[in-house]
Amino acid sequence: MNGQRKIRVAVVFGGRSTEHGVSALSAASVLEHLASNPAFEVVPIGINRRGQWLLTSGDPEQLRLTGREMPEVSTGTEVVLPADATTRAFLAVRPDEGVAALSGVDVVFPVLHGAYGEDGTIQGLLEMADIPYVGAGVLASAVAMDKEYAKKLLAAEGLRSGPYAVLRPHDKTLSEADRDRLGLPVFVKPARGGSSIGISRVSDWAELETAIATARQVDPKVLIEAAVVGREMECAVLEGEDGGRPEASLPSEIRVIGSRQGWYDYETKYLDDATEFDIPPDVPAEVIDRIQDMACRAFAALDGAGLARVDFFYTDDGELLVNEVNTMPGFTSISQYPAMWAATGLPYPELLARLVRAALRRGTGLR
Repeated sequence: MNGQRKIRVAVVFGGRSTEHGVSALSAASVLEHLASNPAFEVVPIGINRRGQWLLTSGDPEQLRLTGREMPEVSTGTEVVLPADATTRAFLAVRPDEGVAALSGVDVVFPVLHGAYGEDGTIQGLLEMADIPYVGAGVLASAVAMDKEYAKKLLAAEGLRSGPYAVLRPHDKTLSEADRDRLGLPVFVKPARGGSSIGISRVSDWAELETAIATARQVDPKVLIEAAVVGREMECAVLEGEDGGRPEASLPSEIRVIGSRQGWYDYETKYLDDATEFDIPPDVPAEVIDRIQDMACRAFAALDGAGLARVDFFYTDDGELLVNEVNTMPGFTSISQYPAMWAATGLPYPELLARLVRAALRRGTGLR
């Protein structure tokens, strides 16, 4: 480093959402790779399920799967982040415990999935604290997290999604007109959730009420989508160097080969060896180009920054439908976001370094 001060990166993970364990899994990989880069000094901040912020050991081995049990943030020195633009530091709740090394954080990498982390809330806190952070800003985070409004903005950009209906908290069930319009099967999901938590596949309307109740354990607003017959594709997007046009990776195709539920559910994603990925997918080059172009357009339509993963359905008649946009995709050892970039020629450590540099360049406030 030739005497140059290291960039102090606070990696924040865990959180209050239902995706706490997935966030911890992602953080294990991020912490491991950032710590191996001599340019960075890593400050590991875990948030437990109650919402306490804890300075942790940062040991990636403590954030791995144990059998089929997800990791948990449980111990550490309690700290807070004041919404004070003159401080730019995490402070110990009990000063006698001493965390002087936390002063002067340069950038935050919020490896948080779901509510209170990927939905604009922590992004707003970091804006108030004047600390640059990796990823989308307040608006893009909030909109992408709410699948209803993401679909509306994508449609305004000319990017189609499959048919859907929204149940707001006062709506008890789906109208007969919407049942006729959507047909069966449908997927019932929390409107502001992720990692397939709270999602049910309904193949008989008699199953609908139970599926709605399951989704509402996560979110009182529920999205009901018509099942799309097609292949599932993903594409990783990265903010352009020096803030230029966003770049898209080679896409990946998800092939579910052994799911107990028959679709890409939570267990299939994280606990079972039931999925294979093809990077790039076996499709014509023209389809690859369309996926990459649409992924960048979706990123721009939501005012994205830093990174995003855009998910598609590729139908038998050659149509591409946007399923959703994820502004903080998984960074676990099996996650496709870093895998797609690695296949495109950008290895995991370089990807993280580029994300940190982009956050520092972007700063906070209006831009």
